[in-house]
Amino acid sequence: MSKVQASASEALHDVLRDGMVLAVGGFGLSGIPADLIDAVRASAVKDLTVVSNNMGVDGKGLGVLLESGQVRKVIASYVGENKLFAEQFLAGMLEVEFSPQGTLAERLRAGGAGIPAFYTKTGVGTLIAEGKPLADFDGETYLQERGIVADVALVKAWRADTLGNLEYRFTARNFNPVVATAGIMTIAEAEIIVQPGEIDPNHVITPGVYVQRLVQALARVKDIEQRTVRSRPVLAGVQAGE
Repeated sequence: MSKVQASASEALHDVLRDGMVLAVGGFGLSGIPADLIDAVRASAVKDLTVVSNNMGVDGKGLGVLLESGQVRKVIASYVGENKLFAEQFLAGMLEVEFSPQGTLAERLRAGGAGIPAFYTKTGVGTLIAEGKPLADFDGETYLQERGIVADVALVKAWRADTLGNLEYRFTARNFNPVVATAGIMTIAEAEIIVQPGEIDPNHVITPGVYVQRLVQALARVKDIEQRTVRSRPVLAGVQAGE
């Protein structure tokens, strides 16, 4: 049965509620489910706990949910590109739980695998360890981290079939596979949607069993957070434009 929905708004209309946990794929502005994020904003749902590697930038990606005041808590590993995030955090408007990047990825993977908690050395002896159980294994101290299960997970794929099998492309793969498994309800947007059998099974990263709904991504410019380019020296005797 096809999992394709008419639009991002249609895919989300009956699953969003105030106070829910929302996990979102992407890294910076790469591989973000922009249409689904925009639909969340349009829904006006509030008091969200957002789990993501970062919160986009001002006015783009998950940054639009900060602008609209819909986020109560953020669980993330990096937020340095968003000035509004910093302002809301320092003003006490936003609760923040920082998680080391690898730990965050493993918390999402564990949640999707049905593992309630695991132990890691990362964070031992730091503020990250405060209030968390510690245990010794083979003479080394580890701290316990809890797996994350989201009410709804939003991911972006390059290609999908109508059954929800997902294929990612290059660095846009990033957090999307672990986010996809961590949602009770997972909704994906894809740039290309094909019929079952048109994706080589060896290229499927997220099996369709994890995906409940799918939408066609709208054509849009893919934003880059920071573009740094090297100036090209002008060669002697060569005029610009030649």
